[in-house]
Amino acid sequence: MGNSDIRRLDREIQATTKKLEAVRRGEWWPLNGSERRAMARALAGGAYQITRGRSAARSEQRMDTTGSAAEMRLNAELTALHGERQRLITEAARAKAKKKSSGWW
Repeated sequence: MGNSDIRRLDREIQATTKKLEAVRRGEWWPLNGSERRAMARALAGGAYQITRGRSAARSEQRMDTTGSAAEMRLNAELTALHGERQRLITEAARAKAKKKSSGWW
């Protein structure tokens, strides 16, 4: 539990932040499988409605809902990663303080 774990978490935090920004821009690559399927279903349903001359508002709403759910999921992951990073930093500081206090003097 040293700096390597903290660096690994920092990389994961950066990757999750990039995913969150991409979801906010409307990109699909950070979505998981079920979210991608939901988006594809909504897209296909909207295209069908438009070809029938009807409004695709419900499909657009489904796509927005799926995107916001993905955003919430990534926010939760980011919060958990930050909490884990803070825990590791606290543990490392405690270990360092304990090592210093139990010195030769």
